[in-house]
Amino acid sequence: MKTVLFDLDGTLLHMDIDEFVKAYFKLLGKTFGQKGYDVERVMKGLGAGLEAMIKNNGSATNEEVFWHVFTQYSNYQLADVEEDFLSFYTHEFENCASLAAKIPLADAMVKKCKTLGYQVILATNPLFPRIATQQRIRWAGCDPEDFEWITTYENSSFSKPNPAYFKEIMDRFQLQAEDCIMIGNDLDEDGVIETLGVPCYLTTDCLINKHGKEIKVKWQGSFEELYNQIN
Repeated sequence: MKTVLFDLDGTLLHMDIDEFVKAYFKLLGKTFGQKGYDVERVMKGLGAGLEAMIKNNGSATNEEVFWHVFTQYSNYQLADVEEDFLSFYTHEFENCASLAAKIPLADAMVKKCKTLGYQVILATNPLFPRIATQQRIRWAGCDPEDFEWITTYENSSFSKPNPAYFKEIMDRFQLQAEDCIMIGNDLDEDGVIETLGVPCYLTTDCLINKHGKEIKVKWQGSFEELYNQIN
């Protein structure tokens, strides 16, 4: 093994994903409403854009797919909204940090993997721009510079739970299945990497098993147990 892939939300960063998404949508709608936008149009475009990224088949980056669909559904052009989206993620998005908490040992785990000589990649679902992803990394108490690669909507052409999302990372770094381990908390989104032959360690601190499936991943346990085991 030479590469460790980490999920972010629920793995390195403690959060209730559903509550976070609700608050994020509410805050974005409020912010854009205060700036004079038709909130219903903005939210319609946002929802459609997110769905399009999840279904992306690799024909374009998630960023390109998002904005193509957003403009279709909202009737706002990229030039009309891009600056205000950037401003939102630079300023207001930070207010969502209160819905997340640091997971003890998260930063220590990342640094331990680097010290042991592993390549460390942040394999978070690439539905956010780089600026918002780096903020969430800092909420976790981690340093974005500690990751050799961070998947964001700018550099990814697939999303979880599509196995092609992980294949894209592996191809980029010329990795074979035996070179990697995935550490995540979502059975569907992270466990799917095992269809590529890559073992997954499913952390149970914020375990997500939406469909109540039997858990058959290679390993599972708490984040602390993983920290003590990895060497």
